[in-house]
Amino acid sequence: MPQQLCCLTRPFRPLFIDQMTIKAAIFDFDGTLIDSEENYLHADQRLLSKYGINFTKEMKADYIGMGNSEMMRKIKDNFNIPDSAEKLLQFKNEIYLEIAKKNTPVYPKMVELVKELHKKRIPLAIASGTSPQVLNELLRVTSLAKYFLVVISSEEVARAKPEPDIFLEAAKRLKITPAHCLVVEDSQYGVEAGKKAGMMVVAVPYLANPPLAPSFHKADLLFSTGMSAFESKKVLRWIECFDAP
Repeated sequence: MPQQLCCLTRPFRPLFIDQMTIKAAIFDFDGTLIDSEENYLHADQRLLSKYGINFTKEMKADYIGMGNSEMMRKIKDNFNIPDSAEKLLQFKNEIYLEIAKKNTPVYPKMVELVKELHKKRIPLAIASGTSPQVLNELLRVTSLAKYFLVVISSEEVARAKPEPDIFLEAAKRLKITPAHCLVVEDSQYGVEAGKKAGMMVVAVPYLANPPLAPSFHKADLLFSTGMSAFESKKVLRWIECFDAP
């Protein structure tokens, strides 16, 4: 079961990396740092309309949290599309960037957590299913790039989420033992991947409609109603629990 916020009534103490059990934080990108799912839905709909497919929001829900490359492979198979998954991915990225450059809102409360951890010199990484060129461009557009030492796409590892490869690679590049890494995720696949990697996981479901997928309950800290309940101070104080005397 997810751990309770055991230290919320204690006075807040500053965090220092040499004293912490958690020594690095790895963030998912889409749905966690930026509110991108509507943009992706529109990109998917525009892409698939070229093949005569009416792709609905309900259909999209099955793919949230999945890497774009893996999603295009499944889309190709599920809808018997003649073009290759690689071609579909290329088309989708082009459409998505056109949309996203005009409107990609960040989650202020999540960016607050990023800034607080960065201020305390906690090394930060992004581990995302987004294609590298799209990821780097949106980090520039949103001015988030400066906070992250490592940025990695699932296209750079053998297996996408829910397998742990991307988180293990992020920890390797950060030079931090996986057990000392914190993962922040919005999807069931990301939670599964973080736990398989042997990391602590904070889950903030993008789709928070009950009942939540069982995987969310594997998280160590779960904001069950999603971003509306999320507070960066709650996460910082929860981290403090691991080091309290």
